[in-house]
Amino acid sequence: MDKYIEMIRIRFLMMLAYRTNYYTGILIYAINIGAYYFLWSAIYGTKSHIQGLSVLQMTTYVAIAWMARAFYFNNIDREMAVEIMEGKVAVELIRPYSYLWMKTMQGLGEGIFRLLFFSVPGMVIVSLIFPVKITWNPAVWGLFSISILLSFLINTQLNLLTGITTFFLYNNSGLIRAKRVVIDLFSGLLLPISFFPVWAQGLMKYLPFQGISYIPSMIFTNGFSHQHAMQAILQQAIWVIILIVPVQVLWILAKKQLVIQGG
Repeated sequence: MDKYIEMIRIRFLMMLAYRTNYYTGILIYAINIGAYYFLWSAIYGTKSHIQGLSVLQMTTYVAIAWMARAFYFNNIDREMAVEIMEGKVAVELIRPYSYLWMKTMQGLGEGIFRLLFFSVPGMVIVSLIFPVKITWNPAVWGLFSISILLSFLINTQLNLLTGITTFFLYNNSGLIRAKRVVIDLFSGLLLPISFFPVWAQGLMKYLPFQGISYIPSMIFTNGFSHQHAMQAILQQAIWVIILIVPVQVLWILAKKQLVIQGG
């Protein structure tokens, strides 16, 4: 594990060299959260609750969802696509470590950096501007921490799947963009899952996307009871295990037909 921990450290230091980009990103995220706050305030109007969420809970949900995105979001699918198309993946495959694990650890290093230098200061700034309720319940923080780590794993596995398709498609930039739109929409980032039509909610129970943003955000805002939160975390863990299978199968098939473009 030492070499993988070192990859986390190296990626963290690489991100630290370009930290100015994330300081400006805090401002952009704050503007996004502000836009959603005024939008939802207008939608709620005189209503105290919609789908079990108050205006304060909805504001907190939006803030947490966007700040949590900074942790679980990464670009390893694009990095894999570039390395495969340029032939650099051939060198990576002969090195004494797992390529997929290496990419996962790089994504984790990036996520830890964003958590410390983006999410934490971002939440402080946003909470001073908008009515965001920060809970100090250690049980909620514990469940949220487990949930957000699982959301990172689910999102990373989907990125790995998308990146591996480059072996077969050779240029999957369109698929990468489509994947990001689907995740933002069906993960609950743009709209809580409980606001979708009943038939859509039933369908999304069989998809992994709500485990990326909706579940951790609902846990933090106390939108779930303790029992419901435990069941949701178990659902996330199950998806982490399930997604291992297609990732490994596709990876084995991909290596068998490796073609180095330009190599």
